[in-house]
Amino acid sequence: MPNNRPFIVGIGGTTRPGSSSEQALTIALRHAEELGAETRMLCGRDLVLPLYEPETEGRVEGVQKLSECLRRADGIIVSSPCYHGAISGLIKNALDYVEDMRGDQRPYFDGRAVGVIGCGAGSQGPSMVLVELRSIVHALRGWPVPLGVAVNTMVTKFQDGRCTDPAIENQLKIMAGQVVAFAQRQAAA
Repeated sequence: MPNNRPFIVGIGGTTRPGSSSEQALTIALRHAEELGAETRMLCGRDLVLPLYEPETEGRVEGVQKLSECLRRADGIIVSSPCYHGAISGLIKNALDYVEDMRGDQRPYFDGRAVGVIGCGAGSQGPSMVLVELRSIVHALRGWPVPLGVAVNTMVTKFQDGRCTDPAIENQLKIMAGQVVAFAQRQAAA
């Protein structure tokens, strides 16, 4: 992390461009940049990857790009829509590829702060997505930051790069700030 400028990777969205989970991730990453981080967003079509098969040798270009970004990451933000009370298959499959990092010097998400966002119609589903993402992050040895953001898309909308609910937009910024601050502290340690 040169000059204490953390590299934050955002993973999320759906195959529909401009989905609420993609827009929430965009706001969080934009704030990380305002705090001095370098960011990279992998969303939607970037995550349309072959089904993870651990025994398969060699990886397609999209998987290689995902793995390269995650290996370099000082922090990560994951934003998933809620599909039937859980994270989407698109996001789960992308996270399954983190298994390819098991033999790295920094395996999985070890030593990295991870922010989580759940988006869905209603309040229960997005909250369940947060719980599931936090469990996955723990399993991957990551450090979920204290604030996860649950977005009820029945109430909160996104347009022109902004969130219609100032409280949710502020939560996205706080969470992104926690990821950046943790990454900076880890680099200084």
